[in-house]
Amino acid sequence: MTLNERANAVADELERNAARLRVGVSKVGGARVIDCGGAVPGSLAAGLLMARACLADLGDVSYVPCPLPEVSGPAVQVFTDDPVRACLASQYAGMQISVGKFFAMGSGPMRALAAREELFQHIAGKEEAPVAVGVLETHKHPTEEVVAAIVAKLPPVAERLTLLVAPTTSISATTQIVARSVETALHKLHELKFDVAHVVSAYGVAPLPPVSPDFVTAMGRTNDATLYGGKVTLWVRADDEEIERVGPRVPSSASKDYGAPFAEVFKRYNGDFYQIDPLLFSPAEVEFRNLKTGRAWRFGQCDAGLLRKSFGLNS
Repeated sequence: MTLNERANAVADELERNAARLRVGVSKVGGARVIDCGGAVPGSLAAGLLMARACLADLGDVSYVPCPLPEVSGPAVQVFTDDPVRACLASQYAGMQISVGKFFAMGSGPMRALAAREELFQHIAGKEEAPVAVGVLETHKHPTEEVVAAIVAKLPPVAERLTLLVAPTTSISATTQIVARSVETALHKLHELKFDVAHVVSAYGVAPLPPVSPDFVTAMGRTNDATLYGGKVTLWVRADDEEIERVGPRVPSSASKDYGAPFAEVFKRYNGDFYQIDPLLFSPAEVEFRNLKTGRAWRFGQCDAGLLRKSFGLNS
């Protein structure tokens, strides 16, 4: 099955169990739109399914106890044995959707159909499929014009489009965002010119923050979960020297913007997301296990105190 067909099977599961999962299903401009937390409550279970769809169902996603005792509560765990296709060809939010006042970053395997991003010149994953599945993190329901704009980016072979939609201020979106710990590590490695094809398997875990009704607070918490609490383990086949070269630059602590809650960093740049140092977007802690030599390295560390501040746990 293609990435999109795999994700479409997950979307079908969401639709079949819409009432139990507290999601809404509608047709907009010929596309199936599954609201996972905007006009409906959404749920923890829907968040896991959103994350699985984002990964093209090439990763296992679950809730586990938070590994940071100072933070406690649940965490989102993910692992995959197909990390490049699951995380970079599918999960990474690399498709900009801008129509009038509507803006969202699109993720999910519909990106592998469009394959317009420069990233696809360097990784495996570009495909053709009879269906397309995307995930939009937005508080606005997509209109017919938005659907048409997305369809225009896809090849004609993709006859059916499904969009999973939820705002950052929902349970479902909080889960699917925090499930990106491995993806952030892989994208950081790609930006550092490390050949991500050397990554054979990957595991990540990050704390699930309290959901906030305020967008900036919610965005800050979901980012902080990875930046200051994300732990990722990568199994690679590479030269030890290459890992030692790139390793110290992978954790979020390598960024000049590291050290403050993300909401504060966002405000510091007057809400301009693209002014933030791109090297910030990576897990707090990354461990490399080299299958070629048997050696292992750990870089970075979590900051439980900052997470407690971000999550509002100090009061």
